[in-house]
Amino acid sequence: MYIKRILLGIALVGLIGGGIFAYIVFGTFFTPNTNFNNDEAIVFIPSNASVSDLEERLAPLLEDFSSFKSAADRKGYLSNIKPGRYRIAKGMNNNEIVNSLRSGNLPVKVSFNNQESINDLAGRIASQIEADSVALVAAFDDKEFLKANGFDDDNKISLYIPNSYEFFWNTSAEGFRGRMLKEYNRFWTDTRKEKASALGLKPNEVIALASIVHKETAKVNERPTVAGVYLNRLRKGMLLQADPTVIYAIKKETGNYDTIIKRVLYRDLEMDSPYNTYKYAGLPPGPIAMPDITAIDAVLNPKKHNYYYFVANVEKFGYHMFAENLTQHNRNKEQYIRWINAQKINR
Repeated sequence: MYIKRILLGIALVGLIGGGIFAYIVFGTFFTPNTNFNNDEAIVFIPSNASVSDLEERLAPLLEDFSSFKSAADRKGYLSNIKPGRYRIAKGMNNNEIVNSLRSGNLPVKVSFNNQESINDLAGRIASQIEADSVALVAAFDDKEFLKANGFDDDNKISLYIPNSYEFFWNTSAEGFRGRMLKEYNRFWTDTRKEKASALGLKPNEVIALASIVHKETAKVNERPTVAGVYLNRLRKGMLLQADPTVIYAIKKETGNYDTIIKRVLYRDLEMDSPYNTYKYAGLPPGPIAMPDITAIDAVLNPKKHNYYYFVANVEKFGYHMFAENLTQHNRNKEQYIRWINAQKINR
């Protein structure tokens, strides 16, 4: 009888202990543990994050970080923290939070267009993924990569086709560059390559010309006409005489790409730069900016006409007046010069 009581006591203690253990485990893993009012919170976990990094980002979102840490440790997450962008829903328990952080890496939409330089592009991308602008510029400028893929320092911005793309937030600079190379090759379909070849241009030359077209007019419906003017000039062996190339040459010379130049002066046309298309024949060595896809396709699908000249239309702002000969162009130009002088635009 005495032994039975002892065994019963031991069993009772074990039962109580088991219940306590089960309660602790249940509380650790399955009790809601969020501390925010929105339906969800987004958390960014950096590459090579430590437990301290994890706490810095998660503690403000949780009721009890210690219980999360205990659950994460038991599930082996703390020894294999995953970088990325993650969603935590309101009311999630620690088990669900760990599962989300382990396998729920969410993509981000990365968008860019019309960047003036590689540095501008790097800054734009760095605001959207984990890689910083210094690492991105280094990747963009990598001479071995450029040479291996048919680019150089002058045309390297041609690689980046403006659009919106999905990336994981923790994408590295090299990872971003590699993806952009794939997108570049995907963009240049056989059809686009055939159109470029028919014009006597390589893809990078198309982009160089498209960058001028892009800068000349923001009107998408006018771009095929402007592209046609420059292609007519190239075929005839005329200088392109594109003001945006002179402006770019000035910016490149000074290193100040934020310079605002509203009027190109006659003295600017004498600037000795391979980008000055008033002085050097043919296309510049590379793009003067990042053209968007409509400008690229305008070059590949130019409007056929006999125009060789154009100047800003002062009666229809944003558009241009086109001319087949210099006499007609000079008449159009006189209107523009009178207007710009009246506006007192001297630079």
